[in-house]
Amino acid sequence: MADDRDTIQNRMLQNISDEYDKTEGSFFYDVLKSVAIELENAYKKQESILDKGFVETATGEWLDKKVAEQGLTRKSATKATTIVTITGSEGTIVNEGTLVASDTVNFVVKETKTIDATGQVDVLVECEEEGSIGNVPAGAIKYFPVTIAGLTGVTNLNAVTNGYDGETDEELRQRYFDKVRTPATSGNKWHYRNWAKEVTGVGDARVFPLANGPGTVKVMIIDSNKTGAEQELIDAVYNHIEENRPIGATVTVVSATEVPININVTLTIDTDNYAEQEVITNIENNITAYLKEIAFVEDYVSYAKVGSIILDTIGVLDYSNLIVNGGTSNITIADNEVAVLGGVTNV
Repeated sequence: MADDRDTIQNRMLQNISDEYDKTEGSFFYDVLKSVAIELENAYKKQESILDKGFVETATGEWLDKKVAEQGLTRKSATKATTIVTITGSEGTIVNEGTLVASDTVNFVVKETKTIDATGQVDVLVECEEEGSIGNVPAGAIKYFPVTIAGLTGVTNLNAVTNGYDGETDEELRQRYFDKVRTPATSGNKWHYRNWAKEVTGVGDARVFPLANGPGTVKVMIIDSNKTGAEQELIDAVYNHIEENRPIGATVTVVSATEVPININVTLTIDTDNYAEQEVITNIENNITAYLKEIAFVEDYVSYAKVGSIILDTIGVLDYSNLIVNGGTSNITIADNEVAVLGGVTNV
């Protein structure tokens, strides 16, 4: 760590003869103070330049440049897509570019269709914004930001889950270390894992050699939201592996099976400052973050950790009667499973 300005100034003052006044406010003191400040800034810049040269400490575009030395590219964010059902008068045209919306984000219609005699039409929409912000529950898309004559309603029958955030520095750094620290050669298991993780939207992967007999490989994935993968992502991983794998291997790509974690607990809430639903939402967000951390890493969900997270949540004063998936013990997660939050209920 570089010396601070006071250390630098004191060192320079020691090199000046004691026959001169070096006390605070003197000519030498004031002149060297300004020099010391500039040297401190220069040393800090030198340190930052050094940090940019190592994957362990590089960030942003500098990390992109370092991992590119191993042929890696940061995975970009994707826009969520889904099918919505629009209702209205027969013959009304739903034009490409029409906006529909949830409470939090707009979606753009990607095709032009006409409402038929049924009074409705299904159209493809894409989120205006990139990333997981476009992942909304079933029924969340229900507005027209701008009123359009002949259109009366819109809804999404299925939850939207295919919006993926761009790869963070930590995720990219870990993928780099995975590649350089594991011997990915000649189509071994590490090679298949690296290929799977190269696909945008993949959060992690497990590889099971000989899963279905000699010459077979099963690749199990979760998405970047650390939940089960959709068929579209499964197909993308399969196709990418097919482009890279050695001749002769038969590959199967599957999603991990989601294990819902349902939490029942009696909460003592700071009702003077927080509403019950606000606190429950905070708990759900914190538990979800924990489940993401342990996905494909730990083989159980810790009952004690869940309790600790609840107690540490803003707005919670205390809790009792904690039940996780009907019991009071750890929840085992098998190799082919991933834990996801089912719900939190205050009982």
